[in-house]
Amino acid sequence: MRIILASTSTYRKQLLERLLIDFECMAPEVDETPLTGESLTTMVDRLALAKAGVIADSFPDALVIGSDQSLIASGRVLGKAGNPEAAATQLELLSGREVVFETAVALVCRSRGITLQRRVPTLVHFRHLNGDEIQRYIEDEKPFDCAGSFKAEALGISLFERISADDPTALIGLPLIATAELLRIAGCQIP
Repeated sequence: MRIILASTSTYRKQLLERLLIDFECMAPEVDETPLTGESLTTMVDRLALAKAGVIADSFPDALVIGSDQSLIASGRVLGKAGNPEAAATQLELLSGREVVFETAVALVCRSRGITLQRRVPTLVHFRHLNGDEIQRYIEDEKPFDCAGSFKAEALGISLFERISADDPTALIGLPLIATAELLRIAGCQIP
C-alpha cells in the first residue's frame, strides 16, 4: 500500500521513519492562513486534513498523512517565524509562560473512503529567558521553520522547565502514537 507524507519537513520525515514503513514525501499546496474567528484547534485540524486531502486528490489509492501544529500566546497564533527578528519576538513572548501546542494528524485515502483524524495537545512550560539566551539560541539553532521558534528535538529543549504530553513526538510535529493508531485502523501492520 502506497503511503505518502504530505510534508517536506525533515522533522516529520524523521519521525515517520521511526515506524519502519515505506513512504514518500510530497509538498501539499495549502493556504495556511487562519480563517476569521477560527479557533486554534479547528485551524490545526482543518490544515492537517487539507494537507492530506490535496495530495489524496492526486493519488486517490494512497494513504496520505497530513499534519499541522500551532500555538497561541497572548492571543496571537504563532506559526513559523521565518527570520531571526520574528523568532526573537516569539521567544520573548513565550519566556516564562505556560502554553499549549496543538498538533493534528489526518489520514486520508479517497478510494477507500478513509478520513481519520486525531489532535494531541502538549503543555510546555518555558523558563524565563533573557535577551542574550534568546540571541545565542537563535544563532546556534536557526529555528525559523518551527512553530514557536524552537526545536524541541535539539537545543530548544534547554528553553523549557517541563513538558506535559501524552505523545512526546507531537511537539516535534507529528504525533507518532496517533499516527500509528490511524495507520493500523487503515489496515497497516505496525509493528
